[in-house]
Amino acid sequence: MVRDISNYLQIRSDRNHVMFLIGIYTGLRISDIRKLRVRDLRGKSHLEIISQKTEKKMRVAINDNLKEALDEYLKNKCDYEYILKSREGDNRPISNNQAYNILSEAAEALGIDNIGTHSMRKTFGYHLYQKTKDIVLVKELLSHSDIEITKRYIGLVQRSKDVAVNDLSF
Repeated sequence: MVRDISNYLQIRSDRNHVMFLIGIYTGLRISDIRKLRVRDLRGKSHLEIISQKTEKKMRVAINDNLKEALDEYLKNKCDYEYILKSREGDNRPISNNQAYNILSEAAEALGIDNIGTHSMRKTFGYHLYQKTKDIVLVKELLSHSDIEITKRYIGLVQRSKDVAVNDLSF
């Protein structure tokens, strides 16, 4: 599903594809992603921001796959430009609603239900947990205050319930 959305977006728009890649490789909220400028990412090994929601300073490694896509995408852009520049106005970022619409359109075209901007963040958290089995690490990277919030957020609680119910046999 992740590859399908990525491929769909890549064919239609480099900007939208990069938005998706940043989301799934950093776990940042769309409100933080859309405010990124070229200077925040070009030639960097880490992304450093202050989260709009939590007001916490965050430092996130830039994955090699993301770095490769960014190097190509940022090649002819000026440092002051927004990464996700709106088509309206000179240099304004896309809105949260526009980001949601981009992902919703891709999901609808691919027959996928319940996709939104948080889906990128949840995908990051879920796959990171599956790879590391370190819920504390995932909690920290998502800036959650409690492990239980992280478990619910990435779907571990529901998955555990589903497995338990499906394993019943009378």
